[in-house]
Amino acid sequence: MSTKERADRIELLQGTLDLLILRTLLLGPAHGHAIAKAIEFNSDDVLQVEQGSLYPALHRLIKRGWISFEDGTSENNRRAKFYRLTPKGRRQLAAETSKWDKLAAAIARILRPAE
Repeated sequence: MSTKERADRIELLQGTLDLLILRTLLLGPAHGHAIAKAIEFNSDDVLQVEQGSLYPALHRLIKRGWISFEDGTSENNRRAKFYRLTPKGRRQLAAETSKWDKLAAAIARILRPAE
């Protein structure tokens, strides 16, 4: 990755990673590396999820009951935990998406006020 590509990446706001993980798992169960890669891919490589941020977030979401996990084998034939959205997590995803939409609209009004 070039220096320019690295500079184009954006740091995630606190709590945003949780929302992105929940949204990614809406598509189906996935292991940690696949979740990180999906977020990177779907953001056109603007968002990069480091392991040091991903796994604490996954543990936090498990603790809250928003996701669960099962042991399995990855496509590389390695042991992996596969994370899955719970019904409580689906409800939280809807609530968090609504909050995000309100926040984004409010910021847009400040950045681009009507003239």
